[in-house]
Order: sequence, then structure tokens, then C-alpha cells
Amino acid sequence: MDVSGLEPIEQTALLTEYCRALDSRASRPILGDAWAGATVGKIDYDFTALAATPSVVPLVALRAKMLDERIGGFIRDHHDAIVVDLGAGFSSAIHRVDPPPGVGWYSVDLPAVIAIREALLPPRAGEQTVAASLLEPNWVDDIPSDRPAMVFADGLVAFLDEPSVRAILRRITSHFASGMIAFNDYGPVGRANRLMGRLATSRKTNSPHSQWNFPGFSDAHHPETWNPALDLFEEASVMQRPEAEMFPPGLRLASRLSYRLPAIARKARILQYRF
Repeated sequence: MDVSGLEPIEQTALLTEYCRALDSRASRPILGDAWAGATVGKIDYDFTALAATPSVVPLVALRAKMLDERIGGFIRDHHDAIVVDLGAGFSSAIHRVDPPPGVGWYSVDLPAVIAIREALLPPRAGEQTVAASLLEPNWVDDIPSDRPAMVFADGLVAFLDEPSVRAILRRITSHFASGMIAFNDYGPVGRANRLMGRLATSRKTNSPHSQWNFPGFSDAHHPETWNPALDLFEEASVMQRPEAEMFPPGLRLASRLSYRLPAIARKARILQYRF
């Protein structure tokens, strides 16, 4: 499938799917997402231009695994749950989690991305796609509001500015009666971080570093100051999971240092907030 018509911000969906596909080909995969390999195989695109480095691949795979676990746990506690995948891209999370009947799953992304998603991924009972921009307030209007909601984002927040993130969180907590919000986070991201990322991928014209907008934060309680409806439930570092022993040497060393240096632990974490 030709995806050359995607805008740069829409192309960021390709990186996470490619990383999941590379993980699935590893001798010891962390996530083992067979659907990702099939999806990437159908796309006509130079994926080598996306800077999927040996360190990025396991981090993307492990954060997806951690989010899957949290979605699955929420569904076990709420058999009538609504699951909302923000910036779903080409993710096969619904197939990996395999929710039971009675759970409604909504995959939200920009119209061009949703059109490709629907052509690439096999249909799954219980899933509905929402072709809309999260920057517009009406993206949530057709999603039921009276059932427990698990709203998650994998790889989305970094590409939004802070006012946009605040607005999306407000829209979620004002629409749904109760639930959980989960997303991956990189801690504070300053100019130096962005510059180093761009320099490291200077020959990669489609590197997602050029789309990075979110400054991040150190204290996981900080989003509570944006929205009083949020209550921090969990801060879990990707670097401190048992699977970190499968990381490449440099990243594996960083994971061990993260127990002594909290700043390293914050650079790859999953955050959950109740509302």
C-alpha cells in the first residue's frame, strides 16, 4: 500500500509499527506482535528512513506490552468497558489484548491514517474507528460516555504541544463518567535532548525527532495541576522491567543505572491517572 500521501505528523505512526515489527522478528521478542510484521509487509515505504535504532525497538515493544497489560487488567475489572486508543495509527493492540464481547473499542486517528488502517488491519469484532483530529473538541462525541473508560495513547503525547495535551485530557474527563488514562512518557525533554536526537538521525529525513513538540515533566503528579479530575495511579519505568535484560548492552546498562538515577527511569515510563 502506498502511504506517500501522509503528512509528516501522520508518518510518525509508521515508526512505532515498524519497531513492533522488528521486535517480532527478533530471536527473543519482547512484545511478539505478529500483526505488526504483516502490516509493515503490506506498506510500500522506506522504513529504514525512520531511525528505528537497536535501542528504540525494545523500548517501543516493551511500552506496548506494558500498556496491553494495563488495558487487560482494566477490562478484567470492567466487563462493560470502553477502550479508546488515541492516535491508534496501525497498532494491533485490540488483537493483542483480545477483549471479550461486551467491551467497546474505539481507535481514533486522523482521517488519512484511519483510511489506511482500515485497509491494512483485519476487522475485529467490537472495534469502531473514529476518523478525527484530537485537536478538535468533537472527536469524542460518538463514543459512549456512561461506561468505564480505559483511554490510552502509545507514542502520541510527544508529538503534541502542552496546550493540546491539556485540552485532550480535559475533553476525556469531561466526557467520560469515570475511568483511567494511560500513556507513555519521556520525562522532561529539553532543547538539548531534541538537538541530540536530530543530530543522531540527521540523515534520516523522516525522523520523528523533527515532529517532537512536548516539553515533558519530571514529577508524574504534574498533570494533576492541569486537571483536578486526574489522580495519579501509577508511574512505572520501562527501564526497570525484567525484560530490560533483553536490551542491547548500552540500554541494558542504562536500565541498571536507573535504580540509582531516577532521571533515567523517567525517560521511559508508563503513567496512569484515574478520573
